[in-house]
Amino acid sequence: MTDYGFLSILPPVIAIILALKTKQVYIALLFGIWFSWVIMNGWNFFDGTIATIEALVDVFKSPSNTRTIMFSALVGALLLFIQYSKGVEGFVNKINTLIEYFEAKESGRSRVIVQLLALLTGVLLFVETSISALTVGTLYRPIFDRLKIPREKLAYIADSSSAPSSILIPFNAWGAFIMGLLITQGIDNPFPTMLKSIIYNFYPLLTLLIVSMVIIFKKDIGSMAKAEKRTRETGMVHGVNAKPMVSDAITSFKPKEGIKAKAFNMVIPLATMIFMMPVNLAFTGWSEVETSSSFFNHCFQAIGKGSGSSAVLYSVLTAIFVAMILYRTQGIMKTKEMVDLTLKGISELMPLALLMMLAFAISSACNQLGTGQFVADWTKDWLSPEFLPAIIFIVSAFIAFSTGTSWGTFAIMMAISMPMAETHDVNIHLVIAATLGGGIFGDHCSPISDTTIISSMASASDHIDHVKTQLPYAMLGGTISVAMYLILGFLL
Repeated sequence: MTDYGFLSILPPVIAIILALKTKQVYIALLFGIWFSWVIMNGWNFFDGTIATIEALVDVFKSPSNTRTIMFSALVGALLLFIQYSKGVEGFVNKINTLIEYFEAKESGRSRVIVQLLALLTGVLLFVETSISALTVGTLYRPIFDRLKIPREKLAYIADSSSAPSSILIPFNAWGAFIMGLLITQGIDNPFPTMLKSIIYNFYPLLTLLIVSMVIIFKKDIGSMAKAEKRTRETGMVHGVNAKPMVSDAITSFKPKEGIKAKAFNMVIPLATMIFMMPVNLAFTGWSEVETSSSFFNHCFQAIGKGSGSSAVLYSVLTAIFVAMILYRTQGIMKTKEMVDLTLKGISELMPLALLMMLAFAISSACNQLGTGQFVADWTKDWLSPEFLPAIIFIVSAFIAFSTGTSWGTFAIMMAISMPMAETHDVNIHLVIAATLGGGIFGDHCSPISDTTIISSMASASDHIDHVKTQLPYAMLGGTISVAMYLILGFLL
């Protein structure tokens, strides 16, 4: 393997700088891939361009990458199904009924209960971050207004329950994407590796804990405390000079008219996808188990050896099939409608699939350049291994904050952090968690993050006010996370 030395770090660094300057992550990643192959082809720009095209094609030579990209696209179809069938609306109606019950029983506790329900709703919709933030914001906005809860608090809850829950409950596109990156880094069993890293992923865990404690104990800090005081005393749900960020363009897909809204039309397909994940992991890993003491032990071992990319793909296909039968038997959809919705849903998530393709391609290019190994060798003599997880967390946070994307950060940093963990002999699960947690932290704080913007828009909150009021809580979680990584860096 050719040693490219210092040149190996130029493509990811330039990609980061370009993303910071242009805010165009797709262009930044594509340029990073192209520049990598120009270097590997002896600075021949024509050969480098041809190699770039072939590298993008080669992404699909990996069955795991192809399954992951297919899964991400098909999730779009499932999301449109549950919206068009009025499954989401039925779920929302159940939540409203529950809220009205608590309001009638005890008005003094209704503020806390409503906020906890908003948080729970965001967590339950872990399948997709945008859907989670949109649903929480649009559903609870009138209820929060009625109970004199500031819009900033609604945006904070919507934002804090979307990405953190999606990465902690990885039976979604996030999990598939992370497993794909781990496979690119030579991890043979990405699913159990990813699951083991979750207990060290402190920032999303702390985020959910902090927002829960803020709601239950009514202890607000910084600008949020001022917003709460303003709304309680004046009834103003946002500041005097606030410019609520709201747009009709982000409303959910219009459901079918003339049918009854039923919550089970959402719950059953999503529950099917979640239930089928361990089943398909066991199925794909069954033949890999050599010896076992019992059937349950065999199942447990098979889950650990199963194919994560196959499991998520089979699970979403099963969920779509179950949804089709469910809606067809109720007369909600005909076959043509189902086909049209599937195609539309796939097209809606093509940007996500494109981002995955670019992420896998730049990760592969960095591997061939030896980027991670160069950084690892360069830091071996002066970087204490105990500090590595904390440093990885901080660097990932900076990139995500500056670019507004956690996924782009994962793609770049995973190719660097994994070889460093191996060279410095640091717990691999701790480093993976630090990489992912840092990306979530930076994305959560960033005013240009898509989930931050969507949370503001869905909640009809002033965007800068949302960022300012959320930042103290995010910084608290981030600071504790850095401390935890420092402590565990010395202990593990």
